[in-house]
Amino acid sequence: MTEQTSATPADQLTPMPEDWQRALAVVAHPDDLEYGCAAAVAGWTDGGREVTYLLATRGEAGIDTLDPATCGPLREREQRASAAVVGVEAVEFLDHKDGVVEYGTALRRDIAAAIRRHRPELLITLNHRDTWRGIAWNTPDHVAVGRATLDAAADAGNRWIFPELIEEQGLEPWDGVRWVAVAGSSTPTHAVDASAGLERSVSSLLEHRTYIEVLTDEDPEKYCRTFLTRNAQSLAPRFGGKPAVGFEVFSR
Repeated sequence: MTEQTSATPADQLTPMPEDWQRALAVVAHPDDLEYGCAAAVAGWTDGGREVTYLLATRGEAGIDTLDPATCGPLREREQRASAAVVGVEAVEFLDHKDGVVEYGTALRRDIAAAIRRHRPELLITLNHRDTWRGIAWNTPDHVAVGRATLDAAADAGNRWIFPELIEEQGLEPWDGVRWVAVAGSSTPTHAVDASAGLERSVSSLLEHRTYIEVLTDEDPEKYCRTFLTRNAQSLAPRFGGKPAVGFEVFSR
């Protein structure tokens, strides 16, 4: 467990906004949300809020020993099972190619369309910056999807951007996104108490067993528990001593 140190008042994290009903979480791969914020999602669904998952890829290039045609459907099944553990019923996939997701208008359009369909007040994504805390290089897929999600929040509300969404799909503009919350940021501004959802977040990540067993030689349950508990406890000094999931929140 991470050693806790005192934090100054200026370091304290603000509780996440609670006056919303629908959230859309947009990430690149199966397991991104489970590593990033599943404990928060569990708490939100327990409180009666609706959370939908949107994944740009099916993670088909994520396991070296499995052909993508086999890997993609397997990881999709694991993702759906993982989402169910934290109370998420709706899981959608955009079918961009894993590992080579390109930032651009095609990706922005797909995400904007989903925002118009689901009409969330809260939009969630994963770290869109080049590195993880300036230590590890981020993947191009995470960067592309995170940036496109931040941009699509505005695209979805402008009828003159992607007008074909109205003409071809009947998707009227939705300018109701009030916040975009970035999980896994090295500069979080807000947090959610992870106490109630932490155990289920471990079970949720563990549903990605096929991927995890290739990723580490450690016992999968021990690996999941250690990783998620360490991350949650690392924010406790900045959130009233409570284990937390951190987000960098951009208001709109």
